[in-house]
Amino acid sequence: MKNSVQKFSDFSRRDLLVLIWPLLIEQLLSVAMGFMDTLMVSGVGEEAVSAVGLVDSLNNLLIQLFSALAGGGAVVCSQYLGRRDRENAKKAAGQLYFIVIVASSLIALSMIIFHRPILSLIFGRIDQGVMQYCIHYLLITSISFPFLGIYNAGSALFRAQGNSFVSMQAGLVMNIMNVVGNGLLIYVFHMEVIGAALATLIGRVVAAAFVSIRLRRNKGELSVRHIRDLKPEKQMVKRILGIGVPSGIENSMFQIGKLILSSLVSSLGTVSIAANAVANSITGIANIPGSTISLAMMPVVGRLIGAGKRNAAKHYGAMLTGVAWVGLLVTNAALFFTIPYIVPAFGLSQESAAIAVNVIRWFDIFSIAVWGFSFTLPNALRAGGDAKFTMIVSSISMWAFRVVLSYIFVLVFNMGLLGVWMGMFIDWVFRSICFLIRFHSGKWLYRKVI
Repeated sequence: MKNSVQKFSDFSRRDLLVLIWPLLIEQLLSVAMGFMDTLMVSGVGEEAVSAVGLVDSLNNLLIQLFSALAGGGAVVCSQYLGRRDRENAKKAAGQLYFIVIVASSLIALSMIIFHRPILSLIFGRIDQGVMQYCIHYLLITSISFPFLGIYNAGSALFRAQGNSFVSMQAGLVMNIMNVVGNGLLIYVFHMEVIGAALATLIGRVVAAAFVSIRLRRNKGELSVRHIRDLKPEKQMVKRILGIGVPSGIENSMFQIGKLILSSLVSSLGTVSIAANAVANSITGIANIPGSTISLAMMPVVGRLIGAGKRNAAKHYGAMLTGVAWVGLLVTNAALFFTIPYIVPAFGLSQESAAIAVNVIRWFDIFSIAVWGFSFTLPNALRAGGDAKFTMIVSSISMWAFRVVLSYIFVLVFNMGLLGVWMGMFIDWVFRSICFLIRFHSGKWLYRKVI
């Protein structure tokens, strides 16, 4: 591992393999545990599945914000490491921790204080049983946000060093504790949705502690060992936020759009809500290759640009996107044919199960065609500091296509849940076209980050 990290900017096949395979396992575990989470909650009933699915759509907005801030820090650190400026790379690591801790704590406090009006505003009128489950789940998971932010920041810093093994270990610990906790708290102590939320909280607390201890003891290029490392430095904070804020706005707009669509889905009834929750859980499996390469893209391209190797950065960006496409082809094709045998395990009604199968199969087709260009490729642009462009494109596409078209497909053409997903697919197509044009233009290679 040491040799791999030291020569990381050269990117031999072994370097890439050492970086990617732990990320693949980490993503596989994360999705598998999320799958198990939904499966376990389904034992409580469709109301519980619906509540967890609705609140998770809100939680994902905040999770994406933490990931965006962590990604901004990772880009800055990666470019400093590519330039072999270890002193500023370490400063950036401390500043990332400071930013994430402050932001996640403020968000958690806001969610706890205003949970009821937030749920009512976003989801409107839903069944009373579903709303009560939503309140319990949101309150407890909100407490976990600072720990989740710390876990994301620490994992991003290890990936920036070319060491994704630690983030894999932390993810393994978190997800295993989540599933074991679900088993005990839901089925042994009969705590239902509260048990699922507590299991999530415990897993995130332990993961945050794990990655922070490893980072403090880290003898590599990045570490956060003392409280004084978190003392804010204006210029470094500005550099990190220069990437993190546009990415955070992009992700937030994306998730806000999804929340609005969750409200639309909730108007279709419990059958569609449950089908949508299960479809979201299962389709995450098919996206594992793309998500894995997205994480690898940031340190690889960021280091090469920091080292002044722009042609190599473009080459590796294209190559990694191609790898993601092949992986997406394999997983989505497999899911397309096996999905009728997977959905029944969630205990849905026959009508709800049929809707879920139909939606997932359409997802597989579009995911193979354009998902990698929509979500993996733009990470190369962000690694080059072109986060504002991706923000603008994603925001316009989200609102002009996904949100507006979804309402038209559902309310005008009566397409039901499939109409919501069709709006999303058209959004993907538009993003892909814009990001491919931008990537091939090469303009993203000359953005100033450090």
